[in-house]
Amino acid sequence: MNATDGLSYREIGATRLGPLPEGYHHLHHRTRIGRGRAVFEAAGTAVTTWRMHRATGAGVRASSPHAEPGATVEISLGLGPLRFRVPCQVIWTEYEAHRTGFAYGTRAGHPECGEESFAVELGDDGSVWFTVMAFSRPDVWYTRLARPLVPPLQRLYARRLGAVLRRIAAQADTGGTGGPRWSGSRHPTTG
Repeated sequence: MNATDGLSYREIGATRLGPLPEGYHHLHHRTRIGRGRAVFEAAGTAVTTWRMHRATGAGVRASSPHAEPGATVEISLGLGPLRFRVPCQVIWTEYEAHRTGFAYGTRAGHPECGEESFAVELGDDGSVWFTVMAFSRPDVWYTRLARPLVPPLQRLYARRLGAVLRRIAAQADTGGTGGPRWSGSRHPTTG
């Protein structure tokens, strides 16, 4: 499947290449999630294997166990009859030494149209940052009606993703023990 088949918007790849297109609501949220290579790797894996989304309580059905161009993803949010299912398709991925992430675009049936990217970056100073960038606009009657509420809800969800990713990364930084993670073959006090 081509990474652009079935998408409901034209500006494909704008979250990677920029600038974000006019006529859409823009979201740019950046969160510092930790420090060091272990945090970066754990966060990158959580983002690209859907763990981050699942850890927020969202349902995830994906055609691939990890983000890859052309993979289809259905994210579901809410409860019972108020559960929204949003079909998306991965359009780009990045698996680099200092940046890992992906973007998905909306497919027919999504209540919005646009694109959203999720990226983890390891800075030169060792700090690890998570960025959500998106452009979207309503595509169905109820999101048009709720238009003033959608941007704040998107910002809230981006903050939630950042908090969840920070927690996942902190577990990696401590080796899941709650204490410091030791590098090398010997523990500093027990040898």
